[in-house]
Amino acid sequence: MGDKKTAFEKTLREAVDEGLLILGESGREIVYFRLKHFYAINGGDIPSNIEVFIECLRKIFGSGSRVIEKAIIRALYRKLGLTYEEKKNFDFFEYLNDARERLNH
Repeated sequence: MGDKKTAFEKTLREAVDEGLLILGESGREIVYFRLKHFYAINGGDIPSNIEVFIECLRKIFGSGSRVIEKAIIRALYRKLGLTYEEKKNFDFFEYLNDARERLNH
């Protein structure tokens, strides 16, 4: 189970990195800078601190963070070989849990 968790976290880290690119290289670097300096979280630590990462995005972008969150989730599903289906009233964490559950079955 540990290997699966590690693989999932690595894929999530890659999806975050890719999803943040909708902001451009500079925008992505600003998010990472803020995470490091205000939350003491490095990019590699995002999967184990995903709640703090999302909180940071929401503080920076407000409701606009949903666009970034969706880009990250779409990248995650694609990298995991899962089909992304938009679900009404699903938030970032529900999609994340859905991806984990679908991988474990």
